[in-house]
Amino acid sequence: MSEATISNKGVNQFAVSGKLSFDTVSDLLQQGTALFANASGVDIDLSAVTHADSAGLALLLEWLRYGKHNNKVVRYQNLPAQLRSLAAISEVDAMLVG
Repeated sequence: MSEATISNKGVNQFAVSGKLSFDTVSDLLQQGTALFANASGVDIDLSAVTHADSAGLALLLEWLRYGKHNNKVVRYQNLPAQLRSLAAISEVDAMLVG
């Protein structure tokens, strides 16, 4: 089993679980953008994320960029404290919890 997964939970609803790290985000980026292709909007639940580093933050920002370029609103729910802290330090927290 992978250390991180993304799954479709319903119409425009997705969930990420596991570790968001340098080792996992490349695969998650590809899997996520493939899943998002047919969605009109993207709501991502992050409550099952167990660990996140700066690569995890970069992944969330990249999904926001993907949404902007594809006219899809990307929203994050249940952003873990670790990601909130990284986002605040990087001064991008307003982008993630807007």
